[in-house]
Amino acid sequence: MRLLTILLTGLAAALLLPAPARAFETRATAAYVMDQTTGTVLLSKNADVPLPPASMSKLMTLNMLFEALRDGRVTLDTQFSVSTRAKNMGGSTMFLNERDRPRVEDLIKGIIVQSGNDACVVVAEGLAGTEEAFARLMTERAQALGMTQSTFANASGWPDPNQRMSMKDLATLANRLISEFPEYYGYFSLAEYEFDGRAPQNRFNRNPLLKLGVGADGLKTGHTEEAGFGLVGSARQGDRRVVFVISGLSSAEERSEEGERVVNWAFRQFVKKTVVKKGTRLATAPVWLGAARQVGVVAGEDIELLVPAVLQEAIKAEVVYTTPLEAPLKAGQRIATLMVEMPGMDPVELPLVAEQAVARGGFLPRLRTAAEVLLRQIAGEAQALN
Repeated sequence: MRLLTILLTGLAAALLLPAPARAFETRATAAYVMDQTTGTVLLSKNADVPLPPASMSKLMTLNMLFEALRDGRVTLDTQFSVSTRAKNMGGSTMFLNERDRPRVEDLIKGIIVQSGNDACVVVAEGLAGTEEAFARLMTERAQALGMTQSTFANASGWPDPNQRMSMKDLATLANRLISEFPEYYGYFSLAEYEFDGRAPQNRFNRNPLLKLGVGADGLKTGHTEEAGFGLVGSARQGDRRVVFVISGLSSAEERSEEGERVVNWAFRQFVKKTVVKKGTRLATAPVWLGAARQVGVVAGEDIELLVPAVLQEAIKAEVVYTTPLEAPLKAGQRIATLMVEMPGMDPVELPLVAEQAVARGGFLPRLRTAAEVLLRQIAGEAQALN
């Protein structure tokens, strides 16, 4: 068994445009930008480094709450009690006190719009008994979701050496909130909210992109002295959605400017192209013990790629599969991968399938295969003797 790679020079040439490419240079110390529609990573800068996430980690608290809603453990009208510990939380707050019984929906709005640290503690204690227990559950859940560079010490993002997330993990979390919980995602675009008429000066959403008309509809800002200014954002234009994370900026103004720059760049400097039509044969693969000796390798669906609007280097496209393929094979069965490498971007892997079914061979095909194997062995032994 071996891997066979076939370079598709024709496909690569079809994607090549003559103008020079310009890499995006961000002022953020760490960043990750992904086109959610195609799964294409557009930018990765220190994206796998665990960093202090500040209030951006509140997204994990919200994920835990959304999962509790989905599982039926709570409803939007479920009321939580407020402990003295929650009431005494500093920083951003909903101004809750021990007499309050906020509903889950109130807490969701308070966390998203007001970045309420007190609301996060209320959720943590309401779901897990203590914030420490909730933080352990957050870490375990993050690991299960593939967010391997995330650990949590609290529910709010309060500075702690054990509160860490990578930019890639934050983007993974944002993508999950958008895809898995569409019924709650609308809360992220609320322009303002205040609980029980309290703190009207703190009622405005801190996300600076919501009012800029660039399609932004989420998700969460963050700031501490250690982390700098950061933003987990998402924007939709036409049939494309971009998810991005930036961190380590020096001011709220710089965060706003950089967030807008990222969105504009992501939508204007990349185009979606159909590079292979459904059913197009890209390669032919040998079949082991089959009624047919080979099978076509085709695209099961139209293959769309997000490519830079301008390119300086050719795109490398390869078909990779394990040879020989063993019969029987079903038509449409995945048998190979199209690997696409574009300058300055992470490789893209796309599935390829069998063009037609190949039944397991009868006596004659199996005899033929056995004879071929025997002849190869004899040839190999003869070559070794020489």
